[in-house]
Amino acid sequence: MKKFGLLKEERIKSKKQFDHLYSTGKKIISKNKRLKAVYNLTDSPGMGEVKIAVAIHKKAGTAVWRNRFKRIIREAYRLNKHGILDDAKSKSKLLLIAFSSNSLNQKSFKKIKLDDVMPDVIDLIGQIKSAF
Repeated sequence: MKKFGLLKEERIKSKKQFDHLYSTGKKIISKNKRLKAVYNLTDSPGMGEVKIAVAIHKKAGTAVWRNRFKRIIREAYRLNKHGILDDAKSKSKLLLIAFSSNSLNQKSFKKIKLDDVMPDVIDLIGQIKSAF
């Protein structure tokens, strides 16, 4: 597996996993309140793994802006996932994470960039790592 890749197996796709995540997950918000994440940590019978999803409300902006937001969040996670992935594998845990916008929308950030959300994603990953 690539060190900085984001494979299909690392994404939450099934409705069952989404329902489980949102019903039993814990919600955290980044320090500057731009992003939030819902995560669930459970024991995994095999090797540990981390699966992510990115969700955004339709009223946050146009489809082009929302798709760019999702691409940027996935890229920020992909570049910073190595620490949390190693922890999950060493402790044999399944970690499900759903990132979403808390106060980011098209009105406040017309042109969203990777530099705008990277510190928030790093902060959320750090908060999740401390919960291990």
